Amino acid sequence: MLQTTGYFGVGGGLAGRQPVLWERMTWKSIQAMHARGERLVALPVGATEQHGPHLPLSTDTAIASAVCGYASALTGVPVLPAISYAVSVGHTQHWPGTVSLTHETLALSIREAYEWIHSAGFDRILIVNSHFGNAATLQVAIDRLRYEYGEKLQIGLVETYFVTDQVKEYFLSDGDDIHANRAETDLMLHIDPDACVMEAVEDDEDRTAGTVFSYVVPRTSRNGVTGRPSLGNADRGAELLEEMGQGLASILETARTEEAPLQWSSQQGNQQGTTQR
Repeated sequence: MLQTTGYFGVGGGLAGRQPVLWERMTWKSIQAMHARGERLVALPVGATEQHGPHLPLSTDTAIASAVCGYASALTGVPVLPAISYAVSVGHTQHWPGTVSLTHETLALSIREAYEWIHSAGFDRILIVNSHFGNAATLQVAIDRLRYEYGEKLQIGLVETYFVTDQVKEYFLSDGDDIHANRAETDLMLHIDPDACVMEAVEDDEDRTAGTVFSYVVPRTSRNGVTGRPSLGNADRGAELLEEMGQGLASILETARTEEAPLQWSSQQGNQQGTTQR
């Protein structure tokens, strides 16, 4: 049972339910799942990058995987293995440990992975991202896939830190530049407490408010942190994960059956984005 602090007003936990993890299935179980009518998969995307002196490099990947796992346990939607190398170039090599792909490589990885997912009969994919630096690249990948596959594909993007209005408000409560902040520290103290080094935690203010240009992280943070991670609390992290998991579960249930709001208009010429494969 997840412990709660009352902040989010949720409770109940998973009651023994387990996530459906793609990598733990056989080809026959994948085939059987599709035969039962499942067409949707969730793809967590994180990063391997510095998260200040107190959180592990795996933070974004761990959060994406945990939120997807929680939602999968509630819905039965299968979760693909997380993409743990992504776009972290904005962190530079100033603090050691970050491993980044280029924007082009991440976009191509999404495209190529989907070709194999599609071949197994799954034509709905929800990308679940926990690293803000990935967002633009993931949207480019989505646009390309949508154009290439046309009506054969439904694809969308969810940001874990904005999965509900209450989650968004909490993530932004100690700064708009979300990184190694109180919310991420709460979550990691619950998800992987042994990897957290709270005796080394150092708060640092958000210096991005009102800026016109975009700056690399070492020009906005003294230690790779933005916010007040010293306030991190494992019980609040458990409750936050539950709120995020339930929020994603609701989105997944909608994604299973959602169709486009309109049919192709008779006033249009050629249908767009209907390349046949």
